[in-house]
Amino acid sequence: MNGKMIGKLLGFLLLLECLFLFPPALISVYDHETEALRALFTTMALSAGTGILLWGCCKKAQRRFYAREGFLITGLGWIVLSAVGALPFWLSGEIPRYIDAFFETVSGFTTTGASILTNVEAMSRGLLFWRSFTHWLGGMGILVFLLAVIPMGKGGYSVHLLRAESPGPSVSKLVPKLRQTAAILYLIYIALTVLNVLFLLAGKVPLFDALCTAFGTAGTGGFGIKNTSMAGYSPYIQTVCTVFMALFGVNFSIYFLILLGKFRQVIRSEEVGLYLAIMLGSMAVITVNIIPLYGGSIRAALHDAAFAVSSIMTTTGFATADFNLWPQLSRTILVMLMVVGACAGSTGGGIKCARIVLLFKSLSARMRQMLHPRSVNLVQFEGRTVESETLQGVNTYMTAYCAIGVVSVLLLSLDNFSLETNLTAVLACLNNIGPGLDMVGPTGNYAMFSPLSKLVLILNMLLGRLEIFPLLIMLSPRTWSRASN
Repeated sequence: MNGKMIGKLLGFLLLLECLFLFPPALISVYDHETEALRALFTTMALSAGTGILLWGCCKKAQRRFYAREGFLITGLGWIVLSAVGALPFWLSGEIPRYIDAFFETVSGFTTTGASILTNVEAMSRGLLFWRSFTHWLGGMGILVFLLAVIPMGKGGYSVHLLRAESPGPSVSKLVPKLRQTAAILYLIYIALTVLNVLFLLAGKVPLFDALCTAFGTAGTGGFGIKNTSMAGYSPYIQTVCTVFMALFGVNFSIYFLILLGKFRQVIRSEEVGLYLAIMLGSMAVITVNIIPLYGGSIRAALHDAAFAVSSIMTTTGFATADFNLWPQLSRTILVMLMVVGACAGSTGGGIKCARIVLLFKSLSARMRQMLHPRSVNLVQFEGRTVESETLQGVNTYMTAYCAIGVVSVLLLSLDNFSLETNLTAVLACLNNIGPGLDMVGPTGNYAMFSPLSKLVLILNMLLGRLEIFPLLIMLSPRTWSRASN
């Protein structure tokens, strides 16, 4: 195992986190937020000091590393960044218990949006900005940013980092060089975020509100800066968020194809086709189902239905209405959308539409094989033959996903809350959504859970964002044993 390379990259990640803490610190300086500023500067000093120490001790590390190191760097990196990123909330006293601060920060970086805060508006603006900024940083991936800004050496070893962090059943390069791929992804991400901010500013919201809302939308995170989430904003702002949430749920390679003018490939994308079909179909069904609650107003029902579907399917978690009060059919559809999620290669969570397509195609191929044992049945996706390794990976992922979900619900049941609360809390965290149903609905939060349940949900959020395997591999004793070297 290349331990020095792991230490070196962790050190660089901590130096980056120190840099990322500057904007919220500047806001605290401007607003004269003494306690928040002290907490931010203390965290920056600790992050920079530890980062420099790790970098200095491991600077002579060999750049060669393999899949195991990639998984370990990814898992450890996200945990360390979240643990350090939680310090400003805790040191300032704005979140008194560290476990709650850690929960909030993991929820931010994993773009989940599940919160333990009961009064968001009481938080200082500097820490409120940091809370939303973690969404944006975690949306595209912190290691993708790392790949975009520093050279990783020759040999293609950095692909192990991209594969460990990027969502979806498989990872491919947009261009031959991986560093250029990471840079392209981030440029598209930044461009869409800026466009989102401009549309929000056109709705006459303050710059601070526009930035924080755009961070939550771009990262499909959902941390609001108001106690009512997005309900207090104008219909125009809500519509802008509806559209941009849907856009950030699309595979970013689609935008690259659009820039190259390859519109036929875009139109033929099976994943995007399924994504749009599920989203538009769900909007239509829910609109019809909730019209009586809106006094027969189709426009009002469609507005809230479209926002809720876009928010839940892209796993953003913003809310304009309490869908806890909607009819059972609408609530059931929303729970199903939690599981399906957005497209692979997007900032959204969930199982991903690509896996749904592959699961059904694999099932169809298996049935044909049973009827005609001697026939050769290959699975085609996006015009290409899917390798058996990819299909096996999808099946393994689903097995792990179900097992983790069952165990998590059982552990949460120790708190004696309703099955609806526990089940949707696990689904909301494992799929990186945020709000669930019942006590964790749009008007609720996660403060009432015990420390054990919060740790389980923290693990769920990390497992969901990192696609399960990096964290499982990191937690496996075999990974750290000398015999596996």
